[in-house]
Amino acid sequence: MPETQILMNGLAFPESPRWHDDRLWFSDWGAHEVIAVELDRRSEVIVRVQSFPMCIDWLPDGRLLIVSASEGLLLRRERDGSLVAHADLSSLADFKWNDIVVDGRGNSYVNNTGFDFPGGEFAPGILALVTPEGFARQVADEVAFPNGMVVTPDNSTLIVAESYGNKLTAFDIAADGSLSNRRLWADLQAASPTASASTLRTRSGTGTSPTSGACAFAKVARCCRRSTLTAVASRAHSGARTGERCS
Repeated sequence: MPETQILMNGLAFPESPRWHDDRLWFSDWGAHEVIAVELDRRSEVIVRVQSFPMCIDWLPDGRLLIVSASEGLLLRRERDGSLVAHADLSSLADFKWNDIVVDGRGNSYVNNTGFDFPGGEFAPGILALVTPEGFARQVADEVAFPNGMVVTPDNSTLIVAESYGNKLTAFDIAADGSLSNRRLWADLQAASPTASASTLRTRSGTGTSPTSGACAFAKVARCCRRSTLTAVASRAHSGARTGERCS
């Protein structure tokens, strides 16, 4: 079993882990920073964004995309380090945007929780497509707290974690980025015997974050490429079975 390493500590709210250019990238939501850390523990603050949450992925040309949830914007970091608006998502939903994944064509998929998390009454969320040109449209609805996402290496399938559904849901991706053939990809209820209770506590409005394994499986599948960072990551990668969709 791989040995667990602590690469950084003192973080406020680390989220959205990605493996990119031989470094682990993540967002420290509490500090509003995107950070990259090497296996020798050297770290760099890449950019600061006044938003929460602020999930990340990359366009095929290497430019970083950042979800600015509070503004309803998808930001793009240019090569000179400046931030510009890649797409305006504010007209598609009234609530905060969450996770993002980019396919090999440069299409970005961003999901919206669908309700005022964590204190609001539960309602299903949506998935939006942002084209390489920055045009945004809704491509799926009725997703029970959409969270971590992954695109298969052949760009044919989008898999999204439904944290409140305790499952992974798959869609076929058309040439224009549209989604179809919605289906169950993995039922994680049996694999997570405590998930049902935690989901009920969250839906009742206590403010508890969803603890379904669906989110962890999908997010780690994207992040780790035979990484030895943690044994937990290795097991989640195997459980998700999504291959190596890493930037």
